[in-house]
Amino acid sequence: MASSGAIQRQIGTTAPKSAFLEDIDSSKGSTGANSNEFKRAEFRLVCPFNIPPNPDAAALRIIRNLHHFALYYTHFVWIVLFITLIPARKVSLILLVIMTYVGSLYLLLLSGVPNSNIIHKILDKRIVLPLIVIATMVQLVLTHAAIHLLLTLAATLPVVLVHAVLWVREDFSVEDNSGELVPFVHHESIDIV
Repeated sequence: MASSGAIQRQIGTTAPKSAFLEDIDSSKGSTGANSNEFKRAEFRLVCPFNIPPNPDAAALRIIRNLHHFALYYTHFVWIVLFITLIPARKVSLILLVIMTYVGSLYLLLLSGVPNSNIIHKILDKRIVLPLIVIATMVQLVLTHAAIHLLLTLAATLPVVLVHAVLWVREDFSVEDNSGELVPFVHHESIDIV
């Protein structure tokens, strides 16, 4: 039973007991009066929001954040549109759910068959996903829910753009004058730039 593939370890100490007792005795005399003996962990709040220094930096930040958070922004707009359609437009709500299901199936097909040339080159997601969005908008207009769509876009797009302008990249880096990314938080001293 002992040789059935299990690794057996011996239980014991690596240092003699007298060395262990000496370490305990030497630590008893320490009162902690010297501030160099203890290092405190510094707690600093790091805000991921920052006003861009110029319009070019704001435009670059909008493009990066729209690319990075596209799925989250889409879900935000979709949830607000879904909530506005609940009380009055049942048919539009059903069509919105159906088009969401079609888009989800297409994205699952893309991830499920990563080596397919037909799906990735002929049915490119840069073509199919905008077509799904346009078809959804046309369906909402045809079911007389255009006012809900316009109000939702008018309410959510400013929120999305403000977030895209103010959000600093996730690794908390900023651009200096040379165009290179500089860490927003220095790990050695935890200073905020």
